[in-house]
Amino acid sequence: MSYGKPTDFEEEIGKAVVHAAFTVHKSLGPGLLERVYEVCMEHELKKNGFEVRRQVDIPICYDGIWFDEGLRLDLLINERVIVELKAVDVVNPVWQAQIISHLKLSKLNLGYLINFNVPVIKSGIKRFIN
Repeated sequence: MSYGKPTDFEEEIGKAVVHAAFTVHKSLGPGLLERVYEVCMEHELKKNGFEVRRQVDIPICYDGIWFDEGLRLDLLINERVIVELKAVDVVNPVWQAQIISHLKLSKLNLGYLINFNVPVIKSGIKRFIN
């Protein structure tokens, strides 16, 4: 796996993530709990042949010690792409910093922050490259 520039496979996953977000948002609209969107995103991605894990704990190493309480990812697609989901009126800038940190600490290249509580889903999708 390259580090920094997403691979073709990671880009393929990214396109599938965006498509799934459009599909789920078109069907359900805004205003539901984050967990609802999480389950539906998992379903859409699995339907399209991707491996999806929800609420994934990622261990962190700090100063030679390992601990499991460090990161919890909403969705991890094919062990390659992180997806963090929100259903909020205002996206807190700390969530953008959080996904950047998740990418660095997990040594992954590509991540998405998706807020479903928007009238048009395009405005709720942010892409991040490590």
